[in-house]
Amino acid sequence: MRSTSYFRKWLAYRKGMLLAKELTELSDTWPKQEKYKLVDQVVRSSRSVCSNLGESYGKRQYPKHFIAKLSDAASENCETQVWLDFALLFKFITREKYDELIAKSEEVGKLLSYMLKYPDQFRTYGGTKK
Repeated sequence: MRSTSYFRKWLAYRKGMLLAKELTELSDTWPKQEKYKLVDQVVRSSRSVCSNLGESYGKRQYPKHFIAKLSDAASENCETQVWLDFALLFKFITREKYDELIAKSEEVGKLLSYMLKYPDQFRTYGGTKK
């Protein structure tokens, strides 16, 4: 029987994936000289939110490790916002696009904060610890 990784059902994971996809596509339009500067950084940090959620699920039987990976996901989400600040500063995105992306990132951040506040809701499935 195939094991299901329930982290894919978490709203923070799903919204984080959509944001990472949007940032990857958007950053492809930025100047080529930013490839190893801003582009790689914003793509890496936005994708890391989701990878840390996946890792947290794998460590769910160890409460402190689980929380640490959730905290890493929240930290990467904040880093993504810093890279968006730079994208706005250098005029690679409009203020409107910046506001839209920051709002999406803030939503992911709120979901991650909820997970950090109530970690046991995400460490269990069917009433048993996994």
